[in-house]
Order: sequence, then structure tokens, then C-alpha cells
Amino acid sequence: MIFLTLLSALLLSGIAAYYSVIGLAAIFTGAFWPIVFMGSVLEMSKLVTTSWLYRNWKTCPLLLKSYLTFAVVILMLITSMGIFGFLSKSHIDSTLDAGANQVEVKTLNTQEKIAKERLDYLLARAKDPSTASNRLDKQIQDTQKELNEISKRKLPLLKESNKLVAEVGPIKYVGDMIYGTDDADAIDKAVRLVIMLIMIVFDPLAVLLLIAANMSMNRSSVGKPIVKDGEIVGVTAQDIPVFVPEKEEPKETDKVEIPKENIVEIEENIPEQESIVIDEASGESIPPISKSKRGFPNRKSKIDSMYVDDAELAFRKKENK
Repeated sequence: MIFLTLLSALLLSGIAAYYSVIGLAAIFTGAFWPIVFMGSVLEMSKLVTTSWLYRNWKTCPLLLKSYLTFAVVILMLITSMGIFGFLSKSHIDSTLDAGANQVEVKTLNTQEKIAKERLDYLLARAKDPSTASNRLDKQIQDTQKELNEISKRKLPLLKESNKLVAEVGPIKYVGDMIYGTDDADAIDKAVRLVIMLIMIVFDPLAVLLLIAANMSMNRSSVGKPIVKDGEIVGVTAQDIPVFVPEKEEPKETDKVEIPKENIVEIEENIPEQESIVIDEASGESIPPISKSKRGFPNRKSKIDSMYVDDAELAFRKKENK
């Protein structure tokens, strides 16, 4: 999950950086490549600053912390502005041909209206015998030809306009639903609304995902102590189980038993108050011997050993004969 969060944050940040850089370059068209280099470095610095701030938030000085936070917020606004410029430019490019077609169609409609009015006037004069003439008939024919030419010029333009309307059809319906069909600028208003919504969840989401990835990495790197029977027996990372071996009781095979017949008791008298004995020859005191009943191996009993008793330096195993 940590890898997916970090990957999503980096991909989202990369796409936002691309849109922002191209959008800023479209705003400042006089210096394309300098704007591209500047925007790329600023976007990378924003991500590094965000990660550094999260990891050093408690130890960072207040003045430095405040400035870096302010810088990240301003860079997010710049990125959002670049995204707005990029998406707005793409919408304008897609509707530019439609606008040109609409202007040409309006011009042809005006010419067609004038030609139709002239044709109606000429036909009205032709019905009157006093004004009918060959010259009037020729004018009627020329006007009809003009109307036919206008219709031929309008046909491809109308096809192209219908195609462009089909391309922007979804946003047109959104605009009509929000602003109504009577608003001539419904499409442009709807496009601006959609771009603003994208801006809200684009770059801010990338920054927050980067912080979330840092939080996950910190939690996975800090271990939790495992306490058992009041003692710390191990450390585990979050969500990673660690096997803690249980304390094993000594097995029967680990115990050494000495046969009872090989133990003898030596009885010694223990006086209630020990007296100090002085050596007559040296005049030094001899410590008294404490006498008690203790258990010693029975040296008189024969114990069959597998080692040679008279080895000089170490035990040596007997050879099987």
C-alpha cells in the first residue's frame, strides 16, 4: 500500500507539473523554454519541500517552517493557475474553428436574406405588366443563381459546425443544465466550472498523497516493542508479525542423574561453638574445620567410564577391543 500511495502521488504530481509548465508557457509565450525550466524546477522543489517539512516538522525552526509552508501553498496556487491556463487553451483551440464557422455562416445567412428580399421584390414587379421586361427577368435569374451559390457555400460549413457541436456536446448539455438554454455563454461558463473543480483536486491531492506516503513509511520504519511476561522480548514493525519463541522448559534428557548407590554420607560432628586452634610449632592459628553431613560420590564403587583415567593432557576415549 505504501508503494501504491507513493506511486500515485508521483504520477499525479508529474502530470500536474506537465500541465502547469505548458499552461505557464502558454501564458508567457515570449519566453517558452525559460518558463519550462523554471516551472520544472519549482515543481520538483515543491515535492522535496513537502517531504522535508513533514519529516522535520518538530525540529524545524518556526521561521523556516512558516516560510516553507507559505512557499508550498504559493507553488500549489501557481501550479493550479498553470493547469487552468492549459485546460482553457485546449478548450479555446477546440472551439476556435467552430467560432470561425459560425461567423462565416452568419455572413452567408445575411447575404441569403438580402438575396431573398431582392428576389421577392423582382418577382412582385414581374407580375405587374407595366413593369415587366426582359431586363427584369435577367435580374430574377441572377438572384436565383446567387441564392444557389450561397446554399452551396453554407452546406460544408454547416456540416463542420454540426461536427464541432457533437464534440462539445457533453459540456453543452452541462451548461444548459446549470445555466439554462437561453444563456449564450453557457458552454464557456460550464468549462470554467469544470476546470475549477479539476484544479481543486489536482495539485492539492498530489501534495497530500505525498504526505500520506511519508506517514506510511515512517510508521513502517518505527517498530513496536513486544512485551511478554513483563519483559521486552522483541521489536516489530507495524502490521508485520514477528515470531517470538516461547520459553522452553528443560527436557528430561537435559537432567543428569547419579545412581543412589554411588552417593555416600559422611557424618561429621558440628560443634555449637568452634574454638581457635594454635599450631605449637609456628604459633599461627589454624582455622577450624566445619563438619556437616554432605554427599560425595562413592569412590569405593566402581564406575565404568568411557575415558582413560591416566591420560596426561586430556581425556582420551578408550579403544574398543
